[in-house]
Amino acid sequence: MSREPNYEFQEWWNKQREKNHEFFTNDTNNPNNGFLTVEINSSNPDRTADKDRARSARQLSWVCLLRFQQLANSLASITNASILLLRTANRRISSADSPSDSSTSRLYRIIKFFLFLVVLLLCVELLAYFKGWHFSPPSEASAEAAVELVYAKWLEIRADYLAPPLQSLANVCIVLFLIQSVDRVVLMLGCFWIKFKRVKPTAAMEYPVGRVEGENVEDYPMVLVQIPMCNEREVYQQSIAAVCIMDWPKERMLVQVLDDSDDLDVQLLIKAEVQKWQQRGVHILYRHRLIRTGYKAGNLKSAMSCNYVKNYEFVAIFDADFQPAPDFLKKTIPYFKGNDDLALVQTRWAFVNKDENLLTRLQNINLSFHFEVEQQVNGVFINFFGFNGTAGVWRIKALEDCGGWLERTTVEDMDIAVRAHLCGWKFVYLNDVKCLCELPESYEAYKKQQHRWHSGPMQLFRLCFLDILRSKVSMAKKANMIFLFFLLRKLILPFYSFTLFCIILPLTMFLPEAQLPAWVVCYVPGIMSVLNILPAPRSFPFIVPYLLFENTMSVTKFNAMISGLFRFGSSYEWIVTKKLGRSSEADLVAYEKESDTLSEASSLLRSSSDSGLEELSKLQVTKKTGKTKRNRLYRKELALAFILLTASVRSLLSAQGIHFYFLLFQGVSFLVVGLDLIGEQVS
Repeated sequence: MSREPNYEFQEWWNKQREKNHEFFTNDTNNPNNGFLTVEINSSNPDRTADKDRARSARQLSWVCLLRFQQLANSLASITNASILLLRTANRRISSADSPSDSSTSRLYRIIKFFLFLVVLLLCVELLAYFKGWHFSPPSEASAEAAVELVYAKWLEIRADYLAPPLQSLANVCIVLFLIQSVDRVVLMLGCFWIKFKRVKPTAAMEYPVGRVEGENVEDYPMVLVQIPMCNEREVYQQSIAAVCIMDWPKERMLVQVLDDSDDLDVQLLIKAEVQKWQQRGVHILYRHRLIRTGYKAGNLKSAMSCNYVKNYEFVAIFDADFQPAPDFLKKTIPYFKGNDDLALVQTRWAFVNKDENLLTRLQNINLSFHFEVEQQVNGVFINFFGFNGTAGVWRIKALEDCGGWLERTTVEDMDIAVRAHLCGWKFVYLNDVKCLCELPESYEAYKKQQHRWHSGPMQLFRLCFLDILRSKVSMAKKANMIFLFFLLRKLILPFYSFTLFCIILPLTMFLPEAQLPAWVVCYVPGIMSVLNILPAPRSFPFIVPYLLFENTMSVTKFNAMISGLFRFGSSYEWIVTKKLGRSSEADLVAYEKESDTLSEASSLLRSSSDSGLEELSKLQVTKKTGKTKRNRLYRKELALAFILLTASVRSLLSAQGIHFYFLLFQGVSFLVVGLDLIGEQVS
């Protein structure tokens, strides 16, 4: 069915044309009329012109209808996409695995109120901007309308009552920020001095590489090796194999596999792996607790209560995803010779998946600074640092002297290190000895790990503060432990990072009477990021994402610090960090080859190898039946993203360049993390 032409539009067009023609041609008495009049002679009749005008009107009508249809389709697509995004967000939030504790829900409510506040303030500032009040602020005397009077009163309240306390809080956070920055600079200077002077711990002796004929095995002390694990389906084989092939006389070493798994299939797999290595002549035992009290500390405490432990002098501890080199014990045990006051030898971590995604690259920057700078400097200058919980060798006498493993916190490694230091024991850190391990690849696993790492120290600080004051160590060591080890690096750092950059900075955009200097927002954080990234020079291209991500993680660390300090429920919750075992299958083949020398009979070796392949096949089958992984949305991070983006809009109105760009990029960083786009992605 053909569409009828639009005669109304055509008639209107002709009338307008005739009216304009009369305007320019009727006034013949005007001498200036000549340059406005143009005479055109045409042989075409007026009927042809009318048809052209009708055709042009129809074309214009069709174009308008087409544009309207395209606009309607675009609006429908945007609406459908928004609805789909909201449904996905609601599904991810509602399908959260871990229940929110009181501290998390309380903090989220505060952030939501803060978001509502900044959105309301932005609406007020937008109204003032379009009214011109930003350029000529009204006063109560000159105000004419009621809205103008309200805004003038708001300016007075803002300047007299709100800005001063905000500026005072900002000044306190700036001072804390500068103190922490000075601490970082001092640590870096100490690291440079160690590198320049080539200072490193020296051992009184060395063990020969490999096995030497005629050597006296009595020269090798008795070593107990412990592998605590819990439902470590993906990595149990690689850790057990790596420990069993270590270059140490087998009659002088006992391996304890401390399994706290509540999954029966995983228990059977680990038990079969232990039996396989027992058949190869390795002294290895499988221990399983029916009741998992005390988490890892309870597991280690239970293992140390065995009667045969008194026959051993040292204990090496490896988490389930750690793969020590064959010469690990030969590089660490010699440092105990002649150092009767030495309790711990800690080695450095190396990561098999540091280049897997952006999240693992950023973790590598943090941990490289921790080991290369913090651990090494503290080990050289004060012989004390926090035990990393794995990849270390303890003198069993030192463990017994300081009370053994306690179940009172979720950072049992830091707890035992603090108590050993207060008893007068010394520590040695070996930066050149590395132990392979795995970094969390998903943001969910990393967030849970960081929550435990930052809530536990606050629990421990509450419990051991009086013990530190009563101890017999020097006042310098007490001050170092209280002010540097606990307060500055465990409490002040997450406090000022979250408060300064996530709360105070957005508020100063709406309360411009309180200000943060540009050097606080940009220059000093940039310099600190450069210092942090120096131990991992290959990561320099990621310096900007690193700076933004550290500020993004401040909300998790701040929440963990508060929950540990005030004893909220989640501070005592232990969640095993999820591992993927990316290197386990490739390394398993190498372990099978290197373990040939451990077998005394070829038939036994063949049966063991067949058993290993069967267990590996069973592992692959059970992997498929594991828990389904999915990406999530993180509400606190998303709410903070909208707060920072809202503040960036307000900063744009005031033409604050550095503050605008920082708020914009930091808001985008929170948005990326809140949408769970930074780590492992599950389709």
